[in-house]
Amino acid sequence: MLVLRVLNVVAPTYFLCISLVTFVLQLFLFIPSMFKDPSTTPLFSPALLHGALFLFLSANALGNYILVIQSSPEDLGKCLNSGGGAEAVAARPDGSRSPGSALPSTHFCRLCARVTQRHDHHCFFTGNCIGSRNMRNFIMFCLYTSLACLDSLVAGVAYISAVLSVSFASPLAFLTLLPHSISQFFSGALLSSEMFVILMLYLWLGIGLACAGFCSHQILLILRGQTRYQVRKGMVVRARPWRKNLQDVFGKRWLIGLLIPVLNVGSDCHRPKDK
Repeated sequence: MLVLRVLNVVAPTYFLCISLVTFVLQLFLFIPSMFKDPSTTPLFSPALLHGALFLFLSANALGNYILVIQSSPEDLGKCLNSGGGAEAVAARPDGSRSPGSALPSTHFCRLCARVTQRHDHHCFFTGNCIGSRNMRNFIMFCLYTSLACLDSLVAGVAYISAVLSVSFASPLAFLTLLPHSISQFFSGALLSSEMFVILMLYLWLGIGLACAGFCSHQILLILRGQTRYQVRKGMVVRARPWRKNLQDVFGKRWLIGLLIPVLNVGSDCHRPKDK
């Protein structure tokens, strides 16, 4: 339990540090290097277009990250107690009792110390549970983070290609870049700043692929009307139309909801229960 609590603090710090480093590299290294191309007009230069795209992706990624935390799931146990109804209780691993955790599609999280409606999982990078209130913002956070990592990866590859005169025409060029760069760095032929950018390329690739895979997996579960907690526990879910499942997460205009992040306002205490 102590390890999980430490991870709950370290993971958000790690994500914020990576975001800060990425922003600094883009703003002070990649974008200024694009202004050196004299063949482009200042208004439609690649630097301005790339800078606008990166700011759009990073603003949506960080904005949805904040919304995931702000739209944290309500403690369903407190909602039941405030309503004055009968309390549904279930035993915790330590033998105590938790109100509301025996209701369908709910789960008591020991780290958050609350009962979450339609609990999916506990995200250590946000330090928060993912449930009915913040699922949409969590998916948008994963989507825009993967796109921001892809944008940084392309910009970083272009920068390294120009500075080190490295050609990435061969599919194996990116795979052999890291071991070749390490040998050059320890021999003194590669600057520490350039080595740092190369290491960030592989970090962006890993984070981008992980977020893209996680986003795709979550959307697939939503289409099926399931959560990761239900799949892990082997719970049977009543079959529903996939459009209805998307509406539950992204609203009636679910196609727009997939593209535009909107803050869900309201308490889970006042939402209708799953039938």
